[in-house]
Amino acid sequence: MANNLYNTQVSPKGYKRGGEVKKPGKVKSFFGKIRKKIAPTFGEQFGKAKKSGKKTFTSTRDDKTKGKLEYSTKTAAEVKAANKRMSNRERARVGDTSKQLSDKGAAFKLARKSGKKTFTHKGKKYTTLLKGEKPNKIMPELSGKTSKKIKKFVGA
Repeated sequence: MANNLYNTQVSPKGYKRGGEVKKPGKVKSFFGKIRKKIAPTFGEQFGKAKKSGKKTFTSTRDDKTKGKLEYSTKTAAEVKAANKRMSNRERARVGDTSKQLSDKGAAFKLARKSGKKTFTHKGKKYTTLLKGEKPNKIMPELSGKTSKKIKKFVGA
């Protein structure tokens, strides 16, 4: 019953079933062209700047800061792809410090690579264990039947 009602509904004015949109008439298209010249939307300004090959553009749509702010013509996906291509060293050369190690982090990395259990940084001692990591406890060697039972139970 509901499907029958839905199928008999009148579609909104200007739209046809199947996703097609009726083109605007001569008057609406005329006013649309004038609006684009006088007050283009942010998206239209972005598209025009990107098409012309500019790296930045100033938007005239913002009421408070009209023409004062500069916007980039790169999309978020393009910036993300560019960051993936650059290594941490290249980012450091450019001046991006977000992916660089701190002094303590570098000391931790060096101590962990060399197999040390602790390291000192600025006079304080730190461990090389990661968060949630437990220290390896060396079990004493046992002999006889007891050791076989324990090893079997532990899974060693």
